Amino acid sequence: MSDLRTISSNPHVRSRVTTSNIMFWVVVALLPAALLGVINFGLDAAIVLAISVATTVLTELIYEKLMKKPVTIGDYSAVVTGLLLGMNLPSSVPWFIPVLGGVFAILAVKMVFGGLGQNFMNPALGGRCFLLISFTGYMTTFPAPNEVTFLDRIFNISMDAYTGATPLAQIKAGETVNVWNMIIGRTAGTIGETSMLAIVIGACILLLLGIIDLRIPGMYILTFVLFIGLFGENHFDPYYIAGQLAGGGLMLGAFFMATDYVSSPITSKGKYIFGAFLGILTGIFRTFSSSAESVSYAIIIANCVSPLIERWTLPRAFGIKKEKKETEVSKA
Repeated sequence: MSDLRTISSNPHVRSRVTTSNIMFWVVVALLPAALLGVINFGLDAAIVLAISVATTVLTELIYEKLMKKPVTIGDYSAVVTGLLLGMNLPSSVPWFIPVLGGVFAILAVKMVFGGLGQNFMNPALGGRCFLLISFTGYMTTFPAPNEVTFLDRIFNISMDAYTGATPLAQIKAGETVNVWNMIIGRTAGTIGETSMLAIVIGACILLLLGIIDLRIPGMYILTFVLFIGLFGENHFDPYYIAGQLAGGGLMLGAFFMATDYVSSPITSKGKYIFGAFLGILTGIFRTFSSSAESVSYAIIIANCVSPLIERWTLPRAFGIKKEKKETEVSKA
């Protein structure tokens, strides 16, 4: 019998969980918020979502074909990017907006850096911020929901006349908002961010499957609440805090984008620091900036700081201190 041993490269721990499994369940978890967006905003929302997903998938496929690289669209990561990007767009945007955003997200943020696992920020948020800077008018015009939907009949809601202002903009202006409408999604906003209830249902799916945990989103939300409680206009008023949590993209960002495996820290301590950093940034932007909503920018800034957080929080290798002492003794 030979003394030679076969040694393979890492990782040595195998798992049945694959990238395609994870991404598939992320798509499933996003469906409640996406479907509710279509119900609230109509056919326009469905078209924006379809164009966004088709663009990201085709862009990745064409790039890999041209570069003679293995085709990876079967891992559903491009579908997740397209769906998230579409859910972060108003339903009133023209067709070229999700096209440009999808191409930018896949090419400039993902593929140029080596594809899945190499991108330094969340591709969907990169695409959205590109569109916010380039097409501010389209990206900040929010249509009101359809007049009556089955949700109104179920919850017996009496509809008021909606304007195009988002609840966060109304809160920042000192106006009163209907928090219950914000929870179920009967407000102006982007396609996928209006219903806190639908987002939480999707988040529960990911939590129960173990795809994400509460370290990042939990610390994000807790830090944000503490920040606006201390520095916000109404401090710890429950109605004010509920409006801040239910409004805008905070819940969607906390559970579906801040938890991105690639652009968030991998260490346990790092996840807590990352979440706290996000909460502080979002609190600063919402409280002191002229814009009512800046979750996208907060997450992208935190993505850029993520490598430093990982470096600071990496556990020390076993035996390093002892080795140092032995070296010092030998030198003496």
